[in-house]
Amino acid sequence: MKGELPEFFTKVMERYPQVWKKYDELGRTISSLPGLDARTQRLVKLGIAIGAGSEGAVHSHARRAREEGISAEEIYHTALLAVTTIGWPGAVATLSWIEDILKETSP
Repeated sequence: MKGELPEFFTKVMERYPQVWKKYDELGRTISSLPGLDARTQRLVKLGIAIGAGSEGAVHSHARRAREEGISAEEIYHTALLAVTTIGWPGAVATLSWIEDILKETSP
């Protein structure tokens, strides 16, 4: 994983390295299956994080999307697609979480 991880998350990884290793292996295995390319997988994962209402996951996937060259417009569009599924308040909240990251990663 790239970027700085939250301190508590790092402590959990260090305390349970065997669990983290298996979790990481599962993610890599699933990502390597035929189907979606890496770019599409990143946007899908962002969409799932948005639907779950997970601020930390939205931050993480938005940050990684930018690192992987996905544009701010594509990231915002992903969040806006959630309006008709999670509602306006939830979508606006996720847009604010995305903005937290995009203001850090803008050129």
